[in-house]
Amino acid sequence: MHGVLLVDKQKGWTSFDAVNYVRRIVATEVGKKPKNVKVGHTGTLDPQATGLLVLLVGKEYTTKATDLSKVDKTYEVTMKLGETSTTGDNEGEKMSVETREYTKTEVEHALQAFLGETMQIPPAFSAMKINGQRAYKLARAGKEVQLEARPIKISRIELIDYSHPYIKFVADVSSGTYIRSLVEDIAKKLDTGAYMSDLRRTKVGNFSLENAIDIREKTAEDITMHLRP
Repeated sequence: MHGVLLVDKQKGWTSFDAVNYVRRIVATEVGKKPKNVKVGHTGTLDPQATGLLVLLVGKEYTTKATDLSKVDKTYEVTMKLGETSTTGDNEGEKMSVETREYTKTEVEHALQAFLGETMQIPPAFSAMKINGQRAYKLARAGKEVQLEARPIKISRIELIDYSHPYIKFVADVSSGTYIRSLVEDIAKKLDTGAYMSDLRRTKVGNFSLENAIDIREKTAEDITMHLRP
């Protein structure tokens, strides 16, 4: 069994949970121990995020992981105004900040300000490495985390819905873009604070969520049927 498997990751699962789940199914099917079966992914999704996770099954495919991860991605994002989070998402400690009900035009202008190439500072709670250590590990230990701004590109950002204090939008972004940081930067444009309350990835390069499967309770036959070259 080898190929690309498009998975609709559910909330609460880590990317490793999905990899491990498929690895066990493949190992049983081919009569090997899970540790001897190659399964990887092309880019993590946070446990609280849902949507497209591209899994690679077989050594021929896992060796392509780095190349396949450096592609544009599309996200559907919901942000909550008037509160900040220590982690930038639902997981952190919340603190209320001053806000107001904005007009739809104000929200659209704030979003459009990030269209094109911009500089972005990754969140402290990220997998970026600082002197060989993951930033999120340092942040959880209470240590100061200073990350340098990096260039990103947003080729599309459109408002889907605004019902104060929630803004929902869709964005096509370059590889390496952190949506939590984007949400915080949008809030600053509105002179308030916000955190990412929901995230769903719908595209990774040419791969689309509409072709993905929920792998829970799937059999080896199901997995094989959905593997693609």
